[in-house]
Amino acid sequence: MIPLRGSKMGLSALNIGISGLNAAQIGLATTSHNIANASTPGYSRQTVVQTTVDPQFSGSGYMGRGVAVQDVRRSYSDFLSAQVLAADARSNELTTYSSQISQLDSLLADTQAGLSPALSSFFSAVQDLSANPSSGAARQSLISSGNALAARFNALDSRMAEINDNISHEISRSVDSINTLAAQIADLNTRIVAAQAGSAGVRLPNDLLDQRDELIGQLNQQVRVTTLKEDNGNLNVFIGNGQPMVVGSSAFNLVAVGGLEDVTRTEVAYANSNGTTTRLQEGLLSGGSLGALLSFRTETLEPARNSLGRVAVGLADSFNDQHQLGQDLLGNLGGLFFAAPSLRAVAGTTNSSAAAAQVSVTLGSVDKLTTSDYRLSYDGTNYTLLRLSDSTSWSAATLSGVATAADQGFTLSQSPAMASGDTFLVQPTRLGAANMRVAITDPRLVAAATPVRTASTSSNTGTGAISAGSVSTTTGLPMAASPGGDITLTFNSALNQFTVTGGPGGTLAYNPATDSAGKTFNFATVGGFSFTMTGTPANGDTFVIQANASGVGDNRNALALGGLQTAKILAGSTAGLQTAYSQLVSDVGNKAREVQVTGKAQETLLSSAKSARDSVSGVNLDDEAANLLRYQQAYQASAKTIQIAEQVFQSILALGN
Repeated sequence: MIPLRGSKMGLSALNIGISGLNAAQIGLATTSHNIANASTPGYSRQTVVQTTVDPQFSGSGYMGRGVAVQDVRRSYSDFLSAQVLAADARSNELTTYSSQISQLDSLLADTQAGLSPALSSFFSAVQDLSANPSSGAARQSLISSGNALAARFNALDSRMAEINDNISHEISRSVDSINTLAAQIADLNTRIVAAQAGSAGVRLPNDLLDQRDELIGQLNQQVRVTTLKEDNGNLNVFIGNGQPMVVGSSAFNLVAVGGLEDVTRTEVAYANSNGTTTRLQEGLLSGGSLGALLSFRTETLEPARNSLGRVAVGLADSFNDQHQLGQDLLGNLGGLFFAAPSLRAVAGTTNSSAAAAQVSVTLGSVDKLTTSDYRLSYDGTNYTLLRLSDSTSWSAATLSGVATAADQGFTLSQSPAMASGDTFLVQPTRLGAANMRVAITDPRLVAAATPVRTASTSSNTGTGAISAGSVSTTTGLPMAASPGGDITLTFNSALNQFTVTGGPGGTLAYNPATDSAGKTFNFATVGGFSFTMTGTPANGDTFVIQANASGVGDNRNALALGGLQTAKILAGSTAGLQTAYSQLVSDVGNKAREVQVTGKAQETLLSSAKSARDSVSGVNLDDEAANLLRYQQAYQASAKTIQIAEQVFQSILALGN
């Protein structure tokens, strides 16, 4: 009986030693795997889970039978990984937004390339003209400065257009990257499900899971994603408001498409399984670099381009209006100094082609223009104008009626009529800066003078005086040349009034006792001519209003043109040209600073989230080195156990002989 019991003891020790040896080998392999992948992106530290083999009952009690490796698990936390995904999506969004807006900020605020220096130089030339209105050099300088200002508007808009084109390319690249990542995730889903099925779902393919999580992290850097795990190992991935990108082993695609109205504006659509596409609302694609590109374009770039265009439209329209009230060196009323502003409406790509409607946009009051685009639609009964910046809308039964109700500084007309379902993208200021140019080349055509002048007759004996006056419209202008077109004011002291001969005729009440400090009159039918009478005219004193036949040295209209530099002609008559541009620079600069500061804070949050995750999943080489020594010692001890068990067994066999 002794040899029998001894042989069992030898065999038991041998089996225990072998189990320990196997466990140590697996531990060494796992630790080596951790060390080798310490720098592998997305790798999660793996640990060996050991358990004792069920003991065997004997007369001496339960005897241990060694160790078994239950599993090799990855150190992973769903909660911490989800925190990293959320922080990473936001961080990439802010980083991309910052890189885009910094270009725009530098462009607008540049002291050399920005608009402010060109505006100042242009109005300095206007002031030089007002100081010397008969100078051909001053007139040519004004035209040259106007050309330089127009070129600056053109260059700024061109650079913004380049940024917009680059965004379109980046959106397309991001969509391609998203589709590639989705396909790779779907493939890993297939492999993971097969791997788990091979072990009846008990063992997890750790490395495949890490690879899938890494790809999801890369996808999340493009656009914020949500995930849903299935029991079989599949991980479904969604974007937007629930559009699936990956469901099991199936991947779905996004496509970059042209806008419904503006085909040059790249948008993102969801590719349906039936071959159609569904355009995704930009607000749904938040987070990541794609979300940043879309939000930067909508929130900052397009409003900035429209704002620059509004300054250009405001300058061109107000300068032209005043210039047309003046008189050039040839004695003619002034023409357009700048080319008339262009306002556009772009037909939707889905509009009816049977009788393709065209909508024209005409400038109304520049002070009512906003920096928004608009969407015009017709449902067969009513026209609706939607302001895209804040979704305010107006509806009316007629096209002109909806523009009047909206009162946004422009009017609308159509030919032929819009069909039911037609839409137009109305952009009142988008082309303002791009189409800015000077309309005249001849310095003689600069209208520095006012076409109407006043004079007191030499025979007057009183102290009455008449101002030079100004015009506000071209109605009744130019006045007929002297003497037939003169308007004469003759004072009647008994009646305290002027008798008006010529022009509108009639009388003008003027009481020197109360009006000598100044009383203003207006002849609406003669250019809206306004003038002021002062002093005490004697009975019979006369004053003449006539065409400015020799106004070579007259600078009154040049002074009025110079006054536009500070005139509040925009934003509901609350902002001047320089103020409006400064507000644009300020808005972009403040947004750039906000994104930069928020981005740095988000980087800190991301770093903290990664540190928390890595404390669980990351590989610590010092710890792994200690594990190597531990498993090495366990391996050596188990080998020694096997050696001793073999010696015992051989000794027992020798006793049996």
